[in-house]
Amino acid sequence: MNSRLPAGHPTSQRRIAFATIIGTTIEWYDFFIYATSAGLVFAQLFFQPAGKEIGVLLAFATVGISFLFRPLGAFLAGHFGDVIGRRAMLVVTLVLMGAATTLIGLLPTYAQIGIAAPILLLLLRILQGLSAGGEWGGAVLMAVEHAPADRRGRAGSWPQLGVPLGFLLASGMTALMTGVVSPGEAYLEWGWRVPFLVSIVLIVVGFVIRRSVEESPVFAEIAQRGKQKSLPIVALFQRHWYLVILAALVFAGNGTLGYMTTGGFLNSYAINVQSIDTTSVLLAASFAAVVWFFSTLLAGYLSDVIGRRNTFLIGFALQAAVVFPIFWLVDNGGLPGLYTALVLISTGLGLTYGPLAAWYSEIFPASVRFSGVSITYAIGAVLGGAFAPMIAQMLLDATGSTAAVSGYLLTASLLGGAATLCLRDRSGIPLGPDHEAEQASGATMFTSRAAAPELAGKH
Repeated sequence: MNSRLPAGHPTSQRRIAFATIIGTTIEWYDFFIYATSAGLVFAQLFFQPAGKEIGVLLAFATVGISFLFRPLGAFLAGHFGDVIGRRAMLVVTLVLMGAATTLIGLLPTYAQIGIAAPILLLLLRILQGLSAGGEWGGAVLMAVEHAPADRRGRAGSWPQLGVPLGFLLASGMTALMTGVVSPGEAYLEWGWRVPFLVSIVLIVVGFVIRRSVEESPVFAEIAQRGKQKSLPIVALFQRHWYLVILAALVFAGNGTLGYMTTGGFLNSYAINVQSIDTTSVLLAASFAAVVWFFSTLLAGYLSDVIGRRNTFLIGFALQAAVVFPIFWLVDNGGLPGLYTALVLISTGLGLTYGPLAAWYSEIFPASVRFSGVSITYAIGAVLGGAFAPMIAQMLLDATGSTAAVSGYLLTASLLGGAATLCLRDRSGIPLGPDHEAEQASGATMFTSRAAAPELAGKH
């Protein structure tokens, strides 16, 4: 292998952990700062002529439309990640995301340039979607493919931690601007731009860190042997299309509930319907991100003990149990109720997110793995996260009640759990190119399994 340090070496593991956490935190800070701002000010700044209600729907729609471009980003990054390597794609996606985010902070509003403002906003959000679609696959493979077989769950949770950390950073920065630096009208006039402009500094830091990371040992071995597939995406869909669908439904079950918070719907509901103070809501969201961080980390460790599949099933059971109580708590409990609801959401989300990187990495063969994990994740995000805030808002507007929203979230959690039951646990399966035949068989409960001796009796 071409790595200077062997996979599993403590120094290599620490370096990879640091690089993946920092990089994904910056990427998702950029992504979430948009969703947070969409729920707070974009209706007034970019969709003003549509009126308040339609303006909020249009702002949430731009959050969702970017998800439609995540599969394209995943296709591009997956292809080149399987052909030229994981590390190069990590750097490209980081720079693309940061550039788009910084430019949003410089955009004129509708009052200044008219219809061009929302059009430019949408174009830059699409660039964010392309970047997010390619980011995740590279980050998780760098973490998981460097890790020892019995620690892949915890290693895979490192890049997952970037999501709650990015959300924490985005919520915290917005709370700082609304509550301290630019309260009231000042936030609407200029304060909302600052979190976007800060991205340029973060991107420089992330770029330097990611450039220092060594290539994945699995890809290094594939490249050394000249075993890259010329059209990995074609091979993926010819042989593993059913696996892509099932695994995407697993993530959709997580994302639908997750984007109630990260997509801005619950924040908007607490502020606009329940009249809870904006800064207080953002601080509650920041607290929820901390809970999400620790539940994600715990889930990664837990999946190395009881298996990925079992951890997911526990998480989906918890998600299904809380989808009705969370709105009752917000409706009747004020700010303490909001905190309690967010803790319940964040705990379930962590259990259905922490093991995702390791499980996705273990169900796809090495030669198409980047394409497999990236495209599956992107499709799951479209199914579960893309328009979840907008759908929830439409259900609320149509019925005047959150019961329909809870029913929508319950359906998504049950579908995620059903898809989980259709997949096999693959903890400990060899990830290198010498084991392609084993990796390509038996990932679902409906296909035969070519079991290796080291997998006998596992989970």
